[in-house]
Amino acid sequence: MTARTARDHLIVGLDVPTLGEAERIVTTLGDDIVFYKIGYQLAFAGGLEFARDLAKSGKKIFLDMKLLDIDNTVASAVENIAKMGMSMLTLHAYPKAMKAAVSAAAGSDLCLLGVTVLTSMDDADLRDAGYGDDAASLVLRRAEQARLAGMGGIVCSAEEAAAVREVIGPDMALVTPGIRPAGSDHGDQKRVMTPFDALKAGASHLVVARPIVKAPDPQAAANAILGEMLNALWPANR
Repeated sequence: MTARTARDHLIVGLDVPTLGEAERIVTTLGDDIVFYKIGYQLAFAGGLEFARDLAKSGKKIFLDMKLLDIDNTVASAVENIAKMGMSMLTLHAYPKAMKAAVSAAAGSDLCLLGVTVLTSMDDADLRDAGYGDDAASLVLRRAEQARLAGMGGIVCSAEEAAAVREVIGPDMALVTPGIRPAGSDHGDQKRVMTPFDALKAGASHLVVARPIVKAPDPQAAANAILGEMLNALWPANR
């Protein structure tokens, strides 16, 4: 891995409440970061147009919408998101929703990512939600369903990355949120891993938000994580 390719695999989460703050972060990080995630918080504060503008400027955008609805609604949303120039889009890894999304995204460059189990959830949370499977089992089931549906990749905890990689093979993207550099605060994430260990486990892309955007020096924090990625044992097929 080179410094340039490492940049393509570090996704900075713009998990901030205002466009002004997001713009300041992007300006601060400059050319060091080329990939950004925009989720609900910023999307509903003007972030969708901001995402479109960033894509037009040459940045890659991971739109974290976690879509789930009837097939026609999912397909219509995916068609419009593909036209926005987004690089990645999440939807919950339910088989019918994934099949509809894959069909709608055909012919575009949009990489569809199936969300397996949120990294803020553990086995007890799943039991409370009515699931019979533990987190590890549900992640693997949904990963297999995503592969069969023709999805571009999976979102899962780095703790499950190695097992998921065995299920999905070497070619699908494996995106891991809940990344925390050694010694940093875990916040509300329950299943976390360092950048070095996540890459060793088989992740292809790392999503990092608070350790960068809330750092006293975001650029230094981002470059430290890029350095940690460069030191990781990157799989030969990446």
